[in-house]
Amino acid sequence: MLTETFCHIVGIGPKGEKRLWDKGFCSWQSVGESDALPLSPQQAEAVRQEARVSLQHLERDNPLYFDTCLPSNQLWRMFPTFRHQVAYLDIETTGLGGSGDYITTIVVYDGGEIYSYVQGKNLRDFGRDIQKYGLLVTYNGKTFDLPFIRNYLNVPMRQAHIDLRYVLASLGYKGGLKGCERQLGLDREDLVDVDGYFAVLLWWDYLKGGNPKALETLLAYNTADVVNLEVLMVMAYNLKLKETPFTDSHTLLLPDEPEIPFEADLETIHRIRRGRLW
Repeated sequence: MLTETFCHIVGIGPKGEKRLWDKGFCSWQSVGESDALPLSPQQAEAVRQEARVSLQHLERDNPLYFDTCLPSNQLWRMFPTFRHQVAYLDIETTGLGGSGDYITTIVVYDGGEIYSYVQGKNLRDFGRDIQKYGLLVTYNGKTFDLPFIRNYLNVPMRQAHIDLRYVLASLGYKGGLKGCERQLGLDREDLVDVDGYFAVLLWWDYLKGGNPKALETLLAYNTADVVNLEVLMVMAYNLKLKETPFTDSHTLLLPDEPEIPFEADLETIHRIRRGRLW
């Protein structure tokens, strides 16, 4: 979908892009080879020039360029092109970012491997490891996860970024990550009743109560977040495609579920739910 995109060009809005599509100009290559674009001479030259520049950045495998010039509501178009550079990312914290709040765990999933980072163990390794990814996918990461990481870990997080909160909201799906999952038919099974507040209780049960199963349950919950981000990203991409002429040719298959290296401990969940910590 990215190479069929023209709305990142100055002066080309949704109507101009649709006009190009309707006239059969459905790729950057096609506009570069034509002198008969259905645009003013000035717009046509801008489109041809930007098509050449876009192809150069595509050849350089540079998602950050498109992150800066695509309208924010069209960033989803980058996904398949740069999927090989994606890190699905989610953090757990002790609070919303007030004084004394800190990151407890981070889980990153790249579509193949799952990487976890834990406060007091390997959390500082995250800043080094995340640099190998060029595109981040989060839910509400724009206002929560990424600012928290920058402030707490002093990691710049300058990658291209798709925040699914806004993509899904544009499709009518709201109510937080778990709410969107339920609306789209995803089931968390043993973790269905665990939420952000419960994740804090799991951390304290591990830290103060010395319960390693609480940490494993927290990591299982955090991992469910990032694994489901991939599914939601593909679903959202396919739904957004329906607003374009490319549904039949560009629809993606849903990903296979990876093997989760953590297992939720139901006894710990039930005990904490009953108000019994340590």
